Amino acid sequence: MAGHCRIPRYFTNEREITLKNGREQGAVLSVLKGRVGLENRQDFVVGLTGGIGAGKSAVAGFLREEYGVRIIDADCVCRDLLRLHARGWLALKKHFGNKFLQADGLIDRRRLRSALFEDKNLRQQLDGVLHPLVREEITSMVHYFAVHGGNRKLIVEVPLLFEAHWEHDFAKIVVVYAGNDQCRERLIRRDRVSPREAAIAIDSQWPLADKALRADHVIDNSGVWPDTCLQVAHLYGLLWGETDDKSPA
Repeated sequence: MAGHCRIPRYFTNEREITLKNGREQGAVLSVLKGRVGLENRQDFVVGLTGGIGAGKSAVAGFLREEYGVRIIDADCVCRDLLRLHARGWLALKKHFGNKFLQADGLIDRRRLRSALFEDKNLRQQLDGVLHPLVREEITSMVHYFAVHGGNRKLIVEVPLLFEAHWEHDFAKIVVVYAGNDQCRERLIRRDRVSPREAAIAIDSQWPLADKALRADHVIDNSGVWPDTCLQVAHLYGLLWGETDDKSPA
């Protein structure tokens, strides 16, 4: 990562943003030791979270497509870190050996996912390995835009925001809510898992009601999508103080 701040494809059209000089790079690296929080001038950053199957990625996508909000997806950052020989891959191999690797060295993501949902201790171990790396990548991205200005409408989508205790890293937190039954059915359809697997996945995270109580804003995605879009349009105005002219008809 020396000399570069990696920006995944979903975040900007550029694959990488090269830091122009050592002084700027040093500023970024110094922030990596801290947090994304307000004291580092990232007071424009909004955290977006929810439960698995609640629809947080759909909400993030709507904000990106309709309003040009920049989205950093922590899951995508994590996947990028777990590419063959990337930092996360090296860390996982160091701690777990070849347990979750295929013959070609690539991570067996389905096997790893299943094991994580079944084994709380394994989840905690892997979170301890990967979360600091994910946080570093996100922090460097956020800091780049704090330094260079431009579009200051930025959302970081973090599925385990509260579980990872990142709630103090953001100016505002938005929780996307849906009922457990809806989340389970969506998960079964989306990931083609069994009802038991879907239930285990949902139970591995904090209850959505608990997350909603800790949020600054809640989007109820338990109804039809046009209703959700109206809520998101209103949320956009609340977060960035702009009059909405793109609400769905």
